[in-house]
Amino acid sequence: MSVTQAFRLSEEERSLLPTDDEVEAYARSGWYLTRKLFTDEEVDELVAASERFYAGERSRTLPERPPRLAYWEPSKGAVQRHNDYIHYESDDIARILRKPIVGAVAARLARADEIRVFQSTLIYKPPIAGEPSNVVPWHFDRHYWQSCTSDDMLTAFIPFHDCDVELGTITMVDGSHRWEEIGADDTTTRHFADRDNTDLDRMLTENATHNHAEVRKVPMIIPKGHMSFHHCRTYHGSGPNVSPRPRRAISFHLQPGDNEYRRYHLSDGDVVTYNHDVLVRRTADGRPDYADPEFCPVLWRNA
Repeated sequence: MSVTQAFRLSEEERSLLPTDDEVEAYARSGWYLTRKLFTDEEVDELVAASERFYAGERSRTLPERPPRLAYWEPSKGAVQRHNDYIHYESDDIARILRKPIVGAVAARLARADEIRVFQSTLIYKPPIAGEPSNVVPWHFDRHYWQSCTSDDMLTAFIPFHDCDVELGTITMVDGSHRWEEIGADDTTTRHFADRDNTDLDRMLTENATHNHAEVRKVPMIIPKGHMSFHHCRTYHGSGPNVSPRPRRAISFHLQPGDNEYRRYHLSDGDVVTYNHDVLVRRTADGRPDYADPEFCPVLWRNA
């Protein structure tokens, strides 16, 4: 199949792409709310496939478990569930995530000719208002991707239902991706689950003050079949789920085609590693290949 055939949109799908004005707005705000990219039937299949996954169904499993893998299992109980590499372990979920319109929207926003999967995480926020793990503190994703060369990576947040504040929807700090950062140290490369929430709140406040910026928090109100995108340097978080039903979603991390592995040294000389580094194939010069089609397939390529 040729590139033109493989990455083609219908006229109806082209009407769903961000306009030039919306691309400019994303560049200013660091986030974007899409039109309806998935049908109700596709979203319902995501729910059904996720339930099969939780019940133990796998299309395949990772050849080994990386040291920082997020992977909820029933023994962990009624906490917020995170399961990385859902696009690899569930073909039914991957088939929907890899719908070309998703990659095409990301390519428009990132102004990239190619978009590849970087990571995907299945998320289930239980309907327990006081569950501490349901609160996601303020952070931005680029901190965890220091082994990447690209500063234009982005994430699609894909809920499996109408998603609002009651459910603990994702919330963006408007324009924060354009801030000059201060106070970063080795600890910022650690996932937010391994850091103190108070420290993360302090970092947000100090960086806003340094940039003479208002911390403008914008909850993403997302209808079923729609999704949000955010820039890899946009501060975001989410509140508790105070509804009577679970919040189900996928966090779909995406990389432009020019992203590559780089060695990133901490202050003690250690090298930052990402989960991919023990899974993906190697490039000719021995680096982890973030274009490995098995784990990082192409979603969209401009003809």
